[in-house]
Amino acid sequence: MRLTLLLLIIIGTSVGVQAQERTSLSLEDCINYALGNNEQLKIKQLDKEIAEAEVRKTISMGLPQANVNGGLNYNFEPQKSLIDISTFDPSVPEGTEQEVSFVQKYDGNIGLSVDQLIFDGSYFVGLQAARTYKELSTKEHIKSQIDIVEAVSKAYYNTLIAEEQLELLERNMGRLDTLLDETQEMYNAGFAEKVDVDRIRVNYNNLRVELSKSRQLKDISRKLLKFQMGMDLNQPIELTQNLEEVEINTPAIPSETFDYGQRIEFSQLQTNRSLAYLDMKNNRVQYLPKIYARLGYGWNTAAPTGSQVFESRRWLDNGVLGVTASIPIFDGFLKSNKIQQNKLQVKQIENQMSFVKKNIDLEIEQSQISLSSQIEMLEVQKQNMELAQEVYDISKIKYQEGVGSNLEVINADASLKEAQTNYLNALYQAITSQIELKKALGTLYKN
Repeated sequence: MRLTLLLLIIIGTSVGVQAQERTSLSLEDCINYALGNNEQLKIKQLDKEIAEAEVRKTISMGLPQANVNGGLNYNFEPQKSLIDISTFDPSVPEGTEQEVSFVQKYDGNIGLSVDQLIFDGSYFVGLQAARTYKELSTKEHIKSQIDIVEAVSKAYYNTLIAEEQLELLERNMGRLDTLLDETQEMYNAGFAEKVDVDRIRVNYNNLRVELSKSRQLKDISRKLLKFQMGMDLNQPIELTQNLEEVEINTPAIPSETFDYGQRIEFSQLQTNRSLAYLDMKNNRVQYLPKIYARLGYGWNTAAPTGSQVFESRRWLDNGVLGVTASIPIFDGFLKSNKIQQNKLQVKQIENQMSFVKKNIDLEIEQSQISLSSQIEMLEVQKQNMELAQEVYDISKIKYQEGVGSNLEVINADASLKEAQTNYLNALYQAITSQIELKKALGTLYKN
């Protein structure tokens, strides 16, 4: 008795833990989870942070650059020079040379240097370019977010459709199972033929196979959703929304000129064009001089013995303050050719922008037509499903009252199942068309 009680407690605890681990998710929950956990988005987020670091790196290049340098040398073979000693002693014949060294055995130095950029056109343009590059990385991150929102939304509704399909098949299975039992009883009582039983059993067996496939499809759909979210594929989840809550309507289409900047693809091209202009500007400022200031201060020493090197009186201070300028004269038309190349790049991007505009217009129109068509199709399929249900109910009543045939019921059941499948397919197509129209309008996701 105690062992049984212990097992019940363990089983109950295990079930409770599993229930707690099952995560209930709405579509919004799935999207939010994906935005924080999808691996592709993590990569884009790192690209964004790298761009921010690039801006900070560029800024630091314009700040003072300070260095401390020092060294201590032992000149085991001092450098020597040949000098004409007759210059210093007239009594010595002219041209008499002697080796002389002006280097001590030991020497050392220590100093502080500070360099400051005063003017460099490339630096200021580079700072603008770094910030624009950061903006481009941010837009690439947003584009990835939009793609993930689209993928997760479609995967979520695909899972709901797969679950609904499974439920319908299970109901069909139950309906066919009841019909099979009733027909078997009628056959046993002599009111039906064996072919009637066999005919239903064939459909029953086929439906069992279809039901097994549907269960597998449901599992695959869930795993696809979790994959898009960046979630562990073995994590149990429960979807809180159902297909009855889905509202399908045509989003408002702007009557005025469409703002192409709402589409992230067009906005990315605008940023790329800005980068091309900045590159052109950078090549133009290469004609201007570069000016740097330098401050240096330090100490140096020299001594014939190692012990004297560390005597403070032998360390002599020195300092320097200066300005360096570099003025370009001629570079073989390199900068001029670069500027011409930049002009062509700008023209190329502008042509791409024109193409994208036309493509966006076409996408919006196609998506709008597709959604309208799918909404009409959905309504037709809904009516067909209701009619098929009504036909099946009447056929079954007639068969039970002995005024209808077994074949009529089987055909009505097959038509009902087909109508249900067609309705679910039309529903999913309408949902995906609505998602695609929102994406075409640039309203699917706002960061």
